[in-house]
Amino acid sequence: MPSQTTTAPVVTAPVVAEASGPLPATVRSSLDRFVRFLETSGTETPADTFAPDVFADLTFPRWRVQLEGAEAMARARQELHPWPGAVRVEQVTGDDSAYAIKLEERWRAGAQDWYCREGFICVLDAAGRITQLTLYCTGDWDEARVREHAAAVTLLRP
Repeated sequence: MPSQTTTAPVVTAPVVAEASGPLPATVRSSLDRFVRFLETSGTETPADTFAPDVFADLTFPRWRVQLEGAEAMARARQELHPWPGAVRVEQVTGDDSAYAIKLEERWRAGAQDWYCREGFICVLDAAGRITQLTLYCTGDWDEARVREHAAAVTLLRP
């Protein structure tokens, strides 16, 4: 895990590929709030991002964590990933009750740029707040891992 030295975030423009046509307004609004939560590492959680009793099941390459409550979500994000950065949404699909999102995060910590890819499933209540969140994360890749991957693998799609 990288050191907790934080510098200015890496900036990239969000890109959204909507898999099944335009997203419902409820999903678009929830997605915007959720991305802001991620980009600020939980220090800015827009109102109504999470239901007060949200349940989260977070799976990392070698660890799994579950938590409950909106305050616990912000606290966990600040502890598990304290570095603000940029989120690029690659794909999202869903309806008024839930959505799935594929994204990458980039941030600067210590003297390096870091990267990870994540998949989330977000279940919404009638107000558009996230009530259940499931995360699958690749883990954090430092600059050496990114270079190693680029030298060994040619991706068919970015």
